[in-house]
Amino acid sequence: MSTFGIEEEFFLLHPETGLPADPDAATSAIIMGIKAGGNSTQTELLACQVETATPICSDGTTALASLREYRKELARTVQGLNLLPVGLGAAPLVRAGAAAIAYDDRYRAMHEFLPGISGEQYVSGLHVHVSIPDADAGVVALNALRPWLPLVLAIGSNSPFWRGADSGFASWRSIHYRRWSIQGIQPHFADAREYRTRMDTLLASDVVLDQGHIGWAARLSNRYPTIEVRIADAQLRAEDSVLLALIVRALVDTSLRAPAATEPLLSEVLDLAFWQAAKHGLTGNQVDPVTGRAISTKQLLVALLQLIGEALAVNGDTDFVQTGLERLARDGNGAQRQRASLRRGGLGQVISDAGEELTA
Repeated sequence: MSTFGIEEEFFLLHPETGLPADPDAATSAIIMGIKAGGNSTQTELLACQVETATPICSDGTTALASLREYRKELARTVQGLNLLPVGLGAAPLVRAGAAAIAYDDRYRAMHEFLPGISGEQYVSGLHVHVSIPDADAGVVALNALRPWLPLVLAIGSNSPFWRGADSGFASWRSIHYRRWSIQGIQPHFADAREYRTRMDTLLASDVVLDQGHIGWAARLSNRYPTIEVRIADAQLRAEDSVLLALIVRALVDTSLRAPAATEPLLSEVLDLAFWQAAKHGLTGNQVDPVTGRAISTKQLLVALLQLIGEALAVNGDTDFVQTGLERLARDGNGAQRQRASLRRGGLGQVISDAGEELTA
């Protein structure tokens, strides 16, 4: 059984206006001191964002408890600072002018290098780490994940609104991110040696500042013995974050137990599948990972469960994943629930509901 970890990003908003906050240094120091559920707090690119990561987890129940405990402590602490934390993939409202950058030397250097991008980077994601025995096994998993990553994006889409209006996409964050130098579904690699060679080539470019700028949907971590999947938006509820993590773990475990023998889909087909998943989320067609042709999301979810069923059972995750997908089919994923909130009461309702869902 592989282990996993979850990194979550949150926005800090002004409760009265719904606009991203700009905490001063003293307020930021208080926020960075938050520790709960085995998690600590780190800065993200923007001053209005925070990031946290679970400890190493082996089961969904432990991961869920960790996320819930941290979210509750985050909400309790920042409420006293007159801030509202939310798990949204994109900030629905933003002020005019460039975003305030976090108090961090690396992020300040990034902003100086590409202010037109970083100044509008009001997007937050969910990152899932899954343990791997070695880099060669990690490349096998990276290759096997490629055709399924758009479906993970569709399930985890949670950013329909941008600058006060519906973007027309379930995951605007995914579209917004395509402006960075290296993005999208990762290439197919022959082995770990080729992976390292191609990484070295990219890092030799003067427009790739460091390994963190290689923003593929999945990559080998440069800090941990894990594969890191970065394609999903930040999630409204802790349960949705854990659901995505368990699906990703099962996909990785399945790929290592029985490597796929099918030919990889063309890169342009996967790029289109990525865009299509960002557009529709769970409400439209997807691209079949086997044939490359259109398939309904419902059919593709059935195929996913058939593929990863054994891994889910071995990991003890079957009930959690089946219940989670049934919940999304009934209540909608983040993008669908945000749009339902908009229909009930406008963007104010979207932000208010997101605040409640953080600790629901």
